Amino acid sequence: QVQLVESGGGLVQAGSSLRLSCAASGRTFSSYAMGWFRQAPGKEREFVAGISRSGGITYYADSVKGRFTISRDNAKNTMYLQMNSLKPTDTAVYYCATHYTSSIYYASPRSNEYDYWGQGTQVTVSS
Repeated sequence: QVQLVESGGGLVQAGSSLRLSCAASGRTFSSYAMGWFRQAPGKEREFVAGISRSGGITYYADSVKGRFTISRDNAKNTMYLQMNSLKPTDTAVYYCATHYTSSIYYASPRSNEYDYWGQGTQVTVSS
């Protein structure tokens, strides 16, 4: 069982930055790939970024590439999402999630492959 807790959301102006954190319980954090997803009102949940078990491989949605950076600290059982140059279209509830994988290179962009989810943290970007 893995428990995930997000933090760091808030209300900011366009062009600002935020850093989200996802703290995970469990002793096998490094065995899991991790990802960030978001869901805006009236829209489906969408992939934002993923990171492999070691943190050496990262994946991004085109909409955030170059602005967001995903990272993880396996010693602290924590994953991060640094969000720069925020836009009103980034407004959403952001969720962290994790899935077990035997590959050290892979993190899925598909939400149905993730086993555990956090409760979400609201990010609101005003224009």
